[in-house]
Amino acid sequence: QVQLVESGGGLVQAGGSLRLSCAASGLTFSSYAMGWFRQAPGKVREFVAAISSTGLTTYYADSVKGRFTISRDNAKNTVYLQMNSLKPEDTAVYYCAATTRVYGSRWYSEDFKYTYWGQGTQVTVSS
Repeated sequence: QVQLVESGGGLVQAGGSLRLSCAASGLTFSSYAMGWFRQAPGKVREFVAAISSTGLTTYYADSVKGRFTISRDNAKNTVYLQMNSLKPEDTAVYYCAATTRVYGSRWYSEDFKYTYWGQGTQVTVSS
């Protein structure tokens, strides 16, 4: 079966960096666009970043643009999220997700278009 397993979360001070990884199995990884979403306590899940199946196109939420970088290694079936200049408001559970439903102008940010989801990894940024 399909599995997406996130890792790399943890506790970091404001201004610090973390690198999240999401290892995929049970699917043809290179056929899927991948996304990162996050959910803070008491808040709805929100889009963070996405990357096309080839890795040539990336998308970011305005709140993380210039601080976060999404990338992928199709040979390793892994997608990454490099997070720099972290802020307390970045504190959340981060989820990776996979989709082939890349239609519509904002497909990348529409969580209902993602078919597979990981279990999430906690990121906590202290002030």
